Amino acid sequence: MKVFMITGTSRGLGEAMVKRLFSSDHHLVCISRKKNDHLIKEAANNQTALDYYECDLHELHSLDALMKRIFHALSSMKIDALYLINNAGVVQPIAPAHKNTSEEIERNIHVNLIAPMILTANFIKLAYHLKIEKRILNISSGAGRNPYEGWSSYCAAKAGLDHFTRCVAKEQQKEAFGARIVSLAPGIIDTDMQKEIRSTDQEDFTDLNKFIQYKKEGQLSQAQATANKIIDLLCSTSFGKQGHILDIRKIDRVE
Repeated sequence: MKVFMITGTSRGLGEAMVKRLFSSDHHLVCISRKKNDHLIKEAANNQTALDYYECDLHELHSLDALMKRIFHALSSMKIDALYLINNAGVVQPIAPAHKNTSEEIERNIHVNLIAPMILTANFIKLAYHLKIEKRILNISSGAGRNPYEGWSSYCAAKAGLDHFTRCVAKEQQKEAFGARIVSLAPGIIDTDMQKEIRSTDQEDFTDLNKFIQYKKEGQLSQAQATANKIIDLLCSTSFGKQGHILDIRKIDRVE
């Protein structure tokens, strides 16, 4: 049995990745602020075991206990491989840094950076004794590799996630059953986050028209198509071997 833990599964890319993973050979663990009842029903219809945990990743103090609950629930299973996908993210605040409140900055960094760090740390610690395949996929962004006016918090968080991934990769390479880890930019996807971006005041986000054009010109990728590519990469033999900081748009094929 392969176990997949995925955050941000209430909608968008996270929901699409879960659908791609429907299989009687998989056990899915979904984490989001609000439960996705439709996804739960669809999993049952596809004979896929699915556990759902409602959790606001902004509440960092709850994450250690959450991971202990998850691993305790899995402890009686025979697990052949264990995967963690840190997908949940928020783009707000969208405005020049001097307009952002401390609460907005805090929530962005908590959800986009610190929560994935804590979940990853717990995943490695709680699975350390398991002599099985372990993989961690952090959903990053091109914004972590290129600056955008008005996205200072989001860009900083994703840049931090990339570098955190590099550090963990070096650490885990030394372990006999260490986790392979990758930070992946998924491209520009037609999700609710893009709607948020397009509804921004141009005074706060100078690239607004560019993102409006992406939608008008059909340049946004579909969530399910992107999810399929991401899961193919995650489950490939080359995962974590062709680099730790990747962009899905620059990967022609996986093996």
